[in-house]
Formats: sequence, structure tokens, C-alpha cells
Amino acid sequence: MAPPMQIKVPDLGDFKEVEVVDVLVREGDVVDVDAALATLETEKATMDVPATAAGRIVRVLVKKGDKVSTGTAIVEIEPSATAVAAAATPVAPTAAPTAAPTA
Repeated sequence: MAPPMQIKVPDLGDFKEVEVVDVLVREGDVVDVDAALATLETEKATMDVPATAAGRIVRVLVKKGDKVSTGTAIVEIEPSATAVAAAATPVAPTAAPTAAPTA
């Protein structure tokens, strides 16, 4: 089984700290890639932090009202077996189509 991985706050641009206005998952929840984990609010907008891997939430590291910045860990996730297999499987390069011989 793969060790848990941390899902972190993506680049927030010019904002140093933003508030966690909602935590959308709990420990034990199973999420897909791109599932919203938490909602952050800046002075101008709100944004969801998406899961970058599918799996089971092992630990929620923030709570509503916390201040976070770029790179702050939001949750620890135990990647699903299919997510781990997909990450470990090398992708074979696709051969370019060849032109038919001309007579």
C-alpha cells in the first residue's frame, strides 16, 4: 500500500494568506481526482482546492476559519490502488502514422 500523500494549496497568486471557509471532506471519505476538498476565500473570490489523486482521506489538516497560504497541506490521502497503478505505469510513446508507399 502506498504511503499517504499530502494535498496542498495551489498557487494563490498575489495572496499571502486566505481563509478556509469550508472543509468539504472528512476522514474516511473516498474522493476522485479533482474532487473539491476545501473552499478558500480571498478578498476577491472563492476557490476550491481539488484532489490531485483519487483515494481515501486519512487526515484533514485544516478546519473552517484557518488561514492558509500556497503550499499549506490541506489533507493527507491514501491513494487508491488504481491511482497508484496508473502513476506507476509508464506510458508508451505513440508511433506517428506512416504514409502508405507510393508507386
